[in-house]
Amino acid sequence: MTGSGRLGPLRHRAWGRFHRDARIFLVTTLVAGAAMSLYWIDFNLYLASLGLSTATIGLVATISAVAGALVAFPASSASDRVGRRLVIGGGMAIGLIALLGLIASDALPVIVLSACLFAAGSQAMQVVIAPYMTEHSEPAHRNELFAMQFAIQSFTNIVAAVLGGVVAGLIAMALGMDPAGSGTYRIILVIMALLTAAGLATVTLLSDDRPKTLLRQRLRSLGEPAAFPPDPRRPRAWLGITIRDRGLFARLLFPGLLISIGAGQVIPFLNLFVQAKFGLNLASLNAVFALTSLGTLAAILYQPRLARRFGQITSVVLVQGASIPFLVVLGFSPVLWMVIAAMAVRNSLMNAGNPIFNAFAMERVSPGERASLSAAMILLWQVGWIVGGLWYASLQASLGFEAGYAVSFITIIVLYTIATVLYWVWFREIDRRVLESRTAA
Repeated sequence: MTGSGRLGPLRHRAWGRFHRDARIFLVTTLVAGAAMSLYWIDFNLYLASLGLSTATIGLVATISAVAGALVAFPASSASDRVGRRLVIGGGMAIGLIALLGLIASDALPVIVLSACLFAAGSQAMQVVIAPYMTEHSEPAHRNELFAMQFAIQSFTNIVAAVLGGVVAGLIAMALGMDPAGSGTYRIILVIMALLTAAGLATVTLLSDDRPKTLLRQRLRSLGEPAAFPPDPRRPRAWLGITIRDRGLFARLLFPGLLISIGAGQVIPFLNLFVQAKFGLNLASLNAVFALTSLGTLAAILYQPRLARRFGQITSVVLVQGASIPFLVVLGFSPVLWMVIAAMAVRNSLMNAGNPIFNAFAMERVSPGERASLSAAMILLWQVGWIVGGLWYASLQASLGFEAGYAVSFITIIVLYTIATVLYWVWFREIDRRVLESRTAA
């Protein structure tokens, strides 16, 4: 173990050091993540192929997003009581039912209900991913596990974007269907259902992690004749949400909210920015964003090495701080190749720190608080994107393209800088102590 800390994540055999359940969960991420990627890429296109208006498609997206948000904290509470595995499997089963509903009918009420079910199932899964990986990994390998899971998600996004439509189009052509018609998207829905079913099958291979099962195992190992008394430090609050240190929760959440607000008013609109500023066609745009995604994969897999050497928070501050100058180039350079390079580097550096900070945050709270913290992080990220999107829209409406984007880029630079400084100020001492203890061990 001591020797592995000096090797990069691609060289040392981290996979073999992961827990059995962690390895199975990574396979689940690969299979089920491909289905989710296809959904987010193609679902709106499917609705458009059915002849639904843009306003109706937006309404479906809004209603389903609300459904997903409403599920976050109930799912976190349920996972504390029945175990993470059942929540993951339940969310995946709900998603499968939603896909079957979409395949069976194109009636608008069925579409709305199915979209809400899929969003709810996906959100339930996302809430428990970080707590589950924390509880099925050793501290020495946790950074690698979080990084690999995040990298797999990014990889499935790329593969789904490139291959999903191609495979469905080839099948449609073989069946004599219109490659651009709704039938092709139904084939994609079938592929998604098959992938989800395969992911659900992998979940059944995970060990039972219900609290009462784990308690019985501990009792047998300790030879205790009776159950332990309930922990008086865990009072149940509304929906079972427990927060012992609200100040710590706020410090773990607030920088992420600033980052999400900044990202929400620039990142979703980068394709429009680059296309309008430099006149790129669709194929060129797709190639540019594919390159930035590949760079992100490499950075994410290298990040655990920085975390082992400098500490989790220090490594996050390093990569996020280094990304800020590239935001300046991205927003204000008139040269296309410099903008593309800046976008690739910024995307890689900024995203590389996400899994490491998630691992750090999960280690700072008790097991009973992890799912609540994960739910809050996800919800605040969504809130930040909503606020950022509204800010972007207001700037574009009042200032126009160039001036609106200039203010947006200044805003994201300021917010990213503040968030990075807060990470360093609030957590550097904790990070230093953890690094020293691990080095001594």
